[in-house]
Amino acid sequence: AHVASTQDLIKTAIERFQAEVPALAKLKLVFELELRGRGDVQMFRVELPGPEISKGSTEDARVTVEIVRSTFNELATDGDVAAYRKAYEAGQIKANGDPGIQKLIAQVIERHEQRARLRKVH
Repeated sequence: AHVASTQDLIKTAIERFQAEVPALAKLKLVFELELRGRGDVQMFRVELPGPEISKGSTEDARVTVEIVRSTFNELATDGDVAAYRKAYEAGQIKANGDPGIQKLIAQVIERHEQRARLRKVH
């Protein structure tokens, strides 16, 4: 069986996220993704809306996102936005960098979740 490369997984995660939250699909952003395994950190540069993903750290990232590797593996394949939020609240995902961007993304996700809740009610 072909084991999905980490880059493939990142692409899958982002495409699923963009599909669930279309407002984020147009976002232009370069961020650094840090996957933390046991004693091992992998860095990726991710450019949106692509996503264009390359290995290694980057100088032009506005935001750095750190995710526990095992959490990322689960989220990438079947996590929805709510699952990402839970992981973030549990400290398994951390974001550093431009507060304006972080706020924007948080607001878009919040609006998305409000709409999702309304749909469930009606």
